[in-house]
Amino acid sequence: MNLVVLAEDVDSIALKNVAKLTGAREIEQITPRSFRLVAAQAHPDLAKTCAAGGLDHAWLPDGRQLRDFGLFVTDMDSTLINIECIDEIADMQGLKAQVAEITEAAMQGEIDFRESLTRRVSLLAGLPESALEEVYVHRLQLNPGAERLMKGMQRAGIRTMLVSGGFTYFTERLKQRLSFDHAHANELEVADGRLTGRVLGGIVDGEAKAHHLLRVRDALGLQPQQVIAAGDGANDIPMLKAAGFGVAFHPKPALRQVADCCIEHSGLDGVLDLFG
Repeated sequence: MNLVVLAEDVDSIALKNVAKLTGAREIEQITPRSFRLVAAQAHPDLAKTCAAGGLDHAWLPDGRQLRDFGLFVTDMDSTLINIECIDEIADMQGLKAQVAEITEAAMQGEIDFRESLTRRVSLLAGLPESALEEVYVHRLQLNPGAERLMKGMQRAGIRTMLVSGGFTYFTERLKQRLSFDHAHANELEVADGRLTGRVLGGIVDGEAKAHHLLRVRDALGLQPQQVIAAGDGANDIPMLKAAGFGVAFHPKPALRQVADCCIEHSGLDGVLDLFG
């Protein structure tokens, strides 16, 4: 296993500190934003030292390349995009603080996601459907590196899927915008141009996310180690566990424990820099 460190702008002193700490034999540059520390050894202070130097890190098998993967699956809210859509929709009702509190508890794994979604969506009843467009046009932004990440995956011939505990209104638009091969999310019920406070069909929770990953993986004839999954909260734990390489982007503590890599100092495209 080799240690790979990365950042938007790698500080040479911080890099050398990590190399010295881990006893790396040499430092190899992978991309302008990532370096391989050959023959590095695990150290209890590694995470703390990397964080102090503004570096992200991951352990990778020798020779692992992006082309070894065949499927990339990502969460939407607070991973691919900068917001929790339901919180911003709730803001149109003057209920952002109340809904955001439930969202945070669900992402921390403190309450069941299905229960939290049902509670939150019920508070949106009566809101004009046009509020969804308002959020998409004026509040939703891609997180840094999202476009470069998607283009890199597609150049490598990797299939892509967006799976979200959020809503199809947003995932379908992002699917078109970023050319995802697949997208799955919850569908808000609308009657007479207003949200009813209910979701149509089954709820896309953490287990459903993992199910979609496994279904597409098997349809493509891929092995578990050929799948990359990215997320930020407890609802993404089953999905990351089902993937061969799990990326936690600015993660909640619950997800950090199961991820192969936590990205906190780089953009989403740091995933590409890991593999060169």
